[in-house]
Amino acid sequence: MNNAVNTSGTGNRETVTMAHGAGGRQTSALIDRIFRTYLGNDLLTADDAAVLPMPAGRIAMSTDGFIVSPYRFPGGNIGKLSICGTVNDLACMGAVPRYLTCGFVIEEGFPVDDLEEIVRAMGETAAKAGVRIVAGDTKVAGKGQVDGVFINTTGIGVIPEGVATSGAFAKPGDKILVTGDVGRHGCAILLARDLYGIEADVTSDCAPLAEAVQKAVNQVEGIHVIRDATRGGVGTVLYEIAEQSDVGIRLDSDAVPVDETVRGVCGLLGLEPLYLACEGRLVMICAPEEADRLVEILRSCPDTEGTAVIGEVTQDHKGRVVMTTQIGTQTYLPQPGNELLPRIC
Repeated sequence: MNNAVNTSGTGNRETVTMAHGAGGRQTSALIDRIFRTYLGNDLLTADDAAVLPMPAGRIAMSTDGFIVSPYRFPGGNIGKLSICGTVNDLACMGAVPRYLTCGFVIEEGFPVDDLEEIVRAMGETAAKAGVRIVAGDTKVAGKGQVDGVFINTTGIGVIPEGVATSGAFAKPGDKILVTGDVGRHGCAILLARDLYGIEADVTSDCAPLAEAVQKAVNQVEGIHVIRDATRGGVGTVLYEIAEQSDVGIRLDSDAVPVDETVRGVCGLLGLEPLYLACEGRLVMICAPEEADRLVEILRSCPDTEGTAVIGEVTQDHKGRVVMTTQIGTQTYLPQPGNELLPRIC
């Protein structure tokens, strides 16, 4: 962790300061106290770059930035989110996540114990996902230049032989699955901001899903698409797939799983759950004859027990998503546009 920050006492809480952003004795103390304590492993380096063993074959690589506000929410915090986001992006390519790097930008005055909470969550989530953090960097920004803490994570995973997934691989007749109820994370963040005076108990779905994906791709050959339904939610992902594969998508509105509390909050605010972010839900598209088996496998895994078939890929209405309503009529799901609410990153 190069160029890290120092801390000092302010009032009753120790906070991050600008004093030693360029390194030094106090920087080393902070690294040892927090980052090495929770992220340490045999590959985490103090050098300028990590040196890593890599097997032959294809790798997947992804990077993502996390600026969620508030940085703590029901079901997790920005640290847990930063691991889940990148691990799940790798898993969407069928890859086994191996290594992560992380970069912090911390606002001057940020409480050190809150930073420790965030890094602890990162370590716990990385261990659950079976991935090692091998390098990192920490910077301090002046007061007001950053909203608390921003994190960037970059990950590398190994793609098993014979596995190939892409948003461009959907075929007419394929079945569309979602691995649990939709819109939960976006709703949890919205409520945590307390802008509307709504009291409701909604916990984020934030979770690493690489283990479930590996079980699926190891046992089901006909998985064509895996996508992480984060920013923009399931609806945006489906429109992206329809465009990439030049197909239509038909959804059964009754089959889309939505938590009743989430549905109620969305009803009050005029929001569509399909466009609220998920951080522990995948959209998967597979050959029709493999759908039942895929559902069975995913339902046996932690964090994907709520997997359901919600629609199918069609030759009609290319580039569009059609919803079959409760009364049997069909309507286009509105195309995503403008700024989606709540903004989560």
